[in-house]
Amino acid sequence: MASRDALEIERKYDVTEATPLPDLHTLSGVRRVDQPVEHALEAVYFDTDDLALAANHITLRRRTGGDDAGWHLKLPQSSDTRRELHEPLGVDRHRVPEVLLRRVRVHLRGRALAPVVRLSTRRIVRGLRGDGDQVLAVFCDDHVTAERLVPTTAAESWREWEVELVDGGATVLDAAESLFAAAGIRRSPSASKLARSLGDRLPPQRAVPQWTTNRKTAAHVLLSYLDEHVHALVAQDPLVREGGPGAVDQTDAVHDVRIAIRRLRSALATYRLLLDPDVAARLRAELQWLGAALGTSRDIQVINARLDTLVGDEAPALVLGPVRGRIDAQLGGDFATARNGGLEALDSTRYFDLLDALDGLLASPPLTDLAGRSAERVIPRLIERESRRLRRAVRAEHTVKDARGHALALHDVRKAAKRLRYAAELARPVRRRAADRLAAAAENLQTILGEHQDSVVARDTLLRLSTQAYLQGENGFSYGRLHAIEEQRAAAAEAQFHKAWKRFPKGLAKD
Repeated sequence: MASRDALEIERKYDVTEATPLPDLHTLSGVRRVDQPVEHALEAVYFDTDDLALAANHITLRRRTGGDDAGWHLKLPQSSDTRRELHEPLGVDRHRVPEVLLRRVRVHLRGRALAPVVRLSTRRIVRGLRGDGDQVLAVFCDDHVTAERLVPTTAAESWREWEVELVDGGATVLDAAESLFAAAGIRRSPSASKLARSLGDRLPPQRAVPQWTTNRKTAAHVLLSYLDEHVHALVAQDPLVREGGPGAVDQTDAVHDVRIAIRRLRSALATYRLLLDPDVAARLRAELQWLGAALGTSRDIQVINARLDTLVGDEAPALVLGPVRGRIDAQLGGDFATARNGGLEALDSTRYFDLLDALDGLLASPPLTDLAGRSAERVIPRLIERESRRLRRAVRAEHTVKDARGHALALHDVRKAAKRLRYAAELARPVRRRAADRLAAAAENLQTILGEHQDSVVARDTLLRLSTQAYLQGENGFSYGRLHAIEEQRAAAAEAQFHKAWKRFPKGLAKD
């Protein structure tokens, strides 16, 4: 079986050995029912000792028999839908394919996988065909024998039906459900055969944290925001790992995970008075480390693309020597090194400990008394502190005269604007229009000064490349010319910043 990635849309129903088969010919849209085909399926399910995958409604199995033998990883999408990834069986029955492992390492967090359930299924399959003889869905009559392997062995047998979409729509599932309901047959309460097999070993649903109950408090606003972006970080993790070491970077995923990290860091900084200060400081430091480890490759890509465009815009007569080739070779090597460093960070104990700490923060947050007060009163005051911080950074920028120090001061303004932007985004549940206005203005400053900072980095890179070119006996004219163009870009960005600053809102006004 070749690698495959597809959506699985199905519904399961509990039936007894004596339950008669339904008259599938009566289903709306079904014109013909295939003759039954019987398969003998054997499957071993893998998980950690504490069933970390099952706790996240993920199943990983190795199946033999039938027409889809292989490794299957199923990831939840909705109540009826799961994303299913297939990989070939391989030689080693206990060696999970690396491409599947990359999808679940964020949940495994360094813990080993081992067999937890073994299933034997006698499956009788009937295809349900539509007007054009296409297979709308398949009806599976499964007779299952399950052996639970942890912590002690236990066995159970049952029968269930599955209706899985192929080329049909949800109306086929609904029609089947109505037919079954008329016979007193209801959907299975177990999400999967694995869940039923585990029984009382299945990890319980996570308790709802107490902070979710009072939506008017500052704690609720902060922790809801943190929860959103911790989930974003976890969701992007597998996409950042796509392709493995040395492969092409998943640019959008790296960008998205950096944004999640920045928002978490910013919230823990702006709203640190709502949490135990030591906990907030430790998390901010670890998030800063993670952002640097993952972000360097993305920064190199941005500068590489910028310089390639700059060279491409030049008249050919002004590009003397292998300028583009040197840019791509040097930055391509830098990118590969940074990319592999980021992947190493994602496989480190330090990263997994950070994820556990974030989960712990949300499950049992170390809140201060201030966190329990009204969000309407607390949040605007904390945002005002960030507004003052930005204004101080702008005043400091005016006093710095040397070029290098001035560039650093503008970068500090950009970082302060970014932090204010994220602080304002968090405040949307409190004062939406004012928060949107302030966040948009701060994002505009961030974008303008981001252009300035990219120009600073591009000039430093050009200076480094021109030195290498000179030592190789190449002409350095083009590097100097590109450096001058970048100086002009930086000056234009700075002028644009000062113009935008004059219109910048004073703070989070009332809606």
